[in-house]
Amino acid sequence: MAERRFVVEGPQAVREALAVGGLLELFYEAGRHDDLVAQAGAAGTTVTEVSAPVLAAMADTVTPQGLIGVAPLLSVDLSALPVARLVVVLDAVNDPGNAGTVIRTADAAGADAVVLTDGSVDPHNAKCVRATAGSLWHLPVVSGPALVDVVRRLRADGVQVLATAGDGRDDLDEIADAGVLAAPTAWVFGSEAAGLSPDALSLADRVVRIPIRGRAESLNLSAAAAVCLYATARAHRASFPPEA
Repeated sequence: MAERRFVVEGPQAVREALAVGGLLELFYEAGRHDDLVAQAGAAGTTVTEVSAPVLAAMADTVTPQGLIGVAPLLSVDLSALPVARLVVVLDAVNDPGNAGTVIRTADAAGADAVVLTDGSVDPHNAKCVRATAGSLWHLPVVSGPALVDVVRRLRADGVQVLATAGDGRDDLDEIADAGVLAAPTAWVFGSEAAGLSPDALSLADRVVRIPIRGRAESLNLSAAAAVCLYATARAHRASFPPEA
């Protein structure tokens, strides 16, 4: 990280990095993923063949997929956060698999950006990168600001801030029916184990609960994010129709 670079492991992540011209080096095992190796060479990436044992020693996974790349850090500064209609904020989410999955979900739902506040995992963590399945290259990701600063920035852009909690005052279905989600919206999610702190909840415009129809105690972080984001994306279809 001191050199502002991070490891990109596996064909999917390598492919996405190459698509945006963001791969500096590529180490590969001969006879595997020849198309990506050729593409990297044609793009001017430094390409180096290594043996399977060497690649295994370099890899973070138990079973390497034959490719390891090096890319420049992707995180953008909070001041560069684009004016957005749908934003995901992860507050003190330190599990890299959960964070990466939410970034992937945000990408799928059409979110404009993801913010990981201080105390959250670094999005360049190897496990987090793998969990994004390439989505890390598809939307701006901000890492490290305090939640209060994130909320201040979002409100300045006219974005409402909704937090999630199992005992939230507002029901997701009810606010969706009332048209609340049609406005530009940021969803704040906490860690799967602890949820959002009282201080974090106090910063939100609304604290929202997801209705549980069956006997499950709760939803995990990525499932909760998917429910909230897709509900908001659906509401935005009428408010912000796609450009012709």
